[in-house]
Amino acid sequence: MATPERPPRWDEQVQHRLARGEETALGELYDQLAPMVHGLAGRILADPTAAAQLTREIFAHVWEHPEDFDPARGTLRSWLGALTHRRAVERLRARRAAEHVPGEDGRDTEDEIRAVATAARVQYVVDSLPRSLRETIAVTYYDGRTYRETARLLGIGEQAAKQRMRLGLELLATELAEERARQDEAGDGET
Repeated sequence: MATPERPPRWDEQVQHRLARGEETALGELYDQLAPMVHGLAGRILADPTAAAQLTREIFAHVWEHPEDFDPARGTLRSWLGALTHRRAVERLRARRAAEHVPGEDGRDTEDEIRAVATAARVQYVVDSLPRSLRETIAVTYYDGRTYRETARLLGIGEQAAKQRMRLGLELLATELAEERARQDEAGDGET
């Protein structure tokens, strides 16, 4: 018995349209994902002009090389996030190297770059979580509240607050581990 083929996902459709040179596909992709790309670049680079420039370069790369995206390895969103992260960290390293004062060992600079990159990666993953999990994590961690305070503030039970935290943190850990594996496969195991 033959199995019906699944319809292509949105990101696969966009990739095929980009490969055919459809400018409207680039516009749709930009409308959907430019805020995420720009936000991630901005968190890492801490420079709005550099973030805007990197955002343009990322979408130019997608336009010129749509075949670089492999739908079997994940979504277009996660691929663009990883690409943006890698290039932003490269830019940050280059900028810090240009600012390097002779005689310094560079360890503090590299530690700072890793800390900034990790924080941006965590924020990117948290931003992509479902709203209820994202809110629970934000209230608990970013506002420094206990799960009881979070439950009261969000109007949910304490058990629900615990479950949301646990699930959100598990998803965060899984996504970060998968991203690390993708980076290691790409030969960029330093970030």
